[in-house]
Amino acid sequence: MDTYLETERLTLRRFTADDADLLIELDSDPAVMRYLSGGSPTPPETVRELHLPNILAGYDKWGGDLGLFAAHEKDGGAFIGWFVLRPEPQGPLDEVELGYRLRRAAWGRGYATEGSRALLAKAFTELGVRMVWAETMSVNRGSRNVMQKLDMSLAGTIPTPSDMEMVEGSEHGGVRYEITREQWEAQRS
Repeated sequence: MDTYLETERLTLRRFTADDADLLIELDSDPAVMRYLSGGSPTPPETVRELHLPNILAGYDKWGGDLGLFAAHEKDGGAFIGWFVLRPEPQGPLDEVELGYRLRRAAWGRGYATEGSRALLAKAFTELGVRMVWAETMSVNRGSRNVMQKLDMSLAGTIPTPSDMEMVEGSEHGGVRYEITREQWEAQRS
């Protein structure tokens, strides 16, 4: 396994060309996709022909340091989902997005916070990142709670993208949270 990061309970690794089925299964759960597509699954051909090639290209683009990373439980090795740490497509490398998508079986176990906390530490101590941001729908209380546990600050509201207007709660828009390296360091001292 090409380990990118380890936490107490998780191993994060780079995806490979053989991982399409993991992504297809994750995106086929209506509960997982609730705040992304209104519960509609991602078509398997979209995962195989677009999403996975883009994930793999990201490793080349960012030297393997940034991108989307498969998450597995250390105890037993089960795939639980993925975490993302990457800049906007044409954005600066020192401003990166933090996010995750986890299988329902992994919800409520603290994995989102654990993996995200470790990624923040890596971003600020190893990767030269200046600021980390995360976005979610206003009504996605679970993700907002994780951002708050990470000591990220609510930076503002964002409009709902047109391709998400069918999602329950879309009329409330989204929220953006941020944390800078200086804020993160101050919380650790």
